[in-house]
Amino acid sequence: MAYLVGVLIVVVVLLLSIGLHEIGHMVPAKRFGVRVSQYMVGFGPTLWSRTKGETEYGLKAIPLGGYVRLVGMYAPDEAVGNPPANTWFRRLSRDARLASAEEIQPGEDARAFYHLSTPKKLVVMLGGPVMNLVIAFVLLGIVAVGFGTPTTTPTLSTVSQCVIPSDADPDRTCQPTDPAAPGAAAGLLPGDTVVSYDGVLIESWDQLTTAIRATGDEATPIVVDRDGEQVSLTVTPVVAQRGVYDENGQPVLDASGVQETQAVGFLGISPSEVMERQSPLAVPGIVADTTWKTISVVGTLPSRVVDLAQTTFGDKERDVNSIVGVVGIGRFAGEIASANDVSEGIKASSLLSILAVLNISLFVFNLIPLPPLDGGHVAAALWEGGRRQVARLRGRPRPGPFDSAKLVPLAYAVFVVLGAVGLLLVYADVFNPIAI
Repeated sequence: MAYLVGVLIVVVVLLLSIGLHEIGHMVPAKRFGVRVSQYMVGFGPTLWSRTKGETEYGLKAIPLGGYVRLVGMYAPDEAVGNPPANTWFRRLSRDARLASAEEIQPGEDARAFYHLSTPKKLVVMLGGPVMNLVIAFVLLGIVAVGFGTPTTTPTLSTVSQCVIPSDADPDRTCQPTDPAAPGAAAGLLPGDTVVSYDGVLIESWDQLTTAIRATGDEATPIVVDRDGEQVSLTVTPVVAQRGVYDENGQPVLDASGVQETQAVGFLGISPSEVMERQSPLAVPGIVADTTWKTISVVGTLPSRVVDLAQTTFGDKERDVNSIVGVVGIGRFAGEIASANDVSEGIKASSLLSILAVLNISLFVFNLIPLPPLDGGHVAAALWEGGRRQVARLRGRPRPGPFDSAKLVPLAYAVFVVLGAVGLLLVYADVFNPIAI
């Protein structure tokens, strides 16, 4: 039941996110006088609809997107010079212009979308993605301020009993021939909180690990708080080869693809993790960091899709950092909601974080400058506005509207590609899922 509740939460919030995204387009369009004939959440057959005023509001069967129909999206033939339709691509563009013109009711040509100025077009087309960003901002704000973010502390959660070679199996246990770990040998215990190391007060886990790594194999005084009492000990780290990671926590590889290592001081201790509530002032930074990471993923999307296809239909194991679709997100939500060893607060925080990242992904993905995505319409509006500004600066007549219907064949191609990627994600998430 808990698993099902987690999945339902994702489905409901996804539908709300789609609905709010389309409201982000619809509201400014109506404010600018454009007639909005349809507002739909989902694709495919209509499950329910109701007409209010001049707009039909409805819910469709496939909850993988939505749309608002803005009357006059494409300029009619006469406004763009009656271009010939002597090729298949040009016929597609002409048909799109004719269909758009048929939606314009008599006497309402001025209410067509193509008549809007460039700034107004940008407001309408960016309204949807920005709405997703606002949703993510709210969700991440609730997580950071209300629940807190995971933070490592210098309170020890575990103390290793031996030093296991870095090239050993990660699941390998201590063997009689393994040397004792320095932390255990010095008397450190789980639950100890490190107060100072080498005479320097310790305020964070990162500060402690940096100090340990720099110590080498020198005997070093350490003070811990144990059950309210300060206990002074002496530790002698061992020098061990440990993997090198970049600022994003990703392994640094050498020219042959093997992770680089470095010799560092090692005690064999690990931190505790707590949920630390953040200031509201920290939320913009958290949103910006999450957005930038999402942009990095979207920027490498083609290679990630290729990797996903290879792991799905080949022998390679699927990477835990692989892209996932709606099915995979629903699976994550179900596993989080049904986890028995996690507090309800962490469950709620994790679910909200997933939904926030989903909305940031919608924000970033929709800004890709390709039709039929919002970014494609933004690019067309910017091109139109740029032409007009150049003409104004050169003292030439104001050019007519940009024939954005020329992009319809490209929109069809992108739609097919996105559909294929969507099917691949569904197949991979069902038959080769990522376990968390």
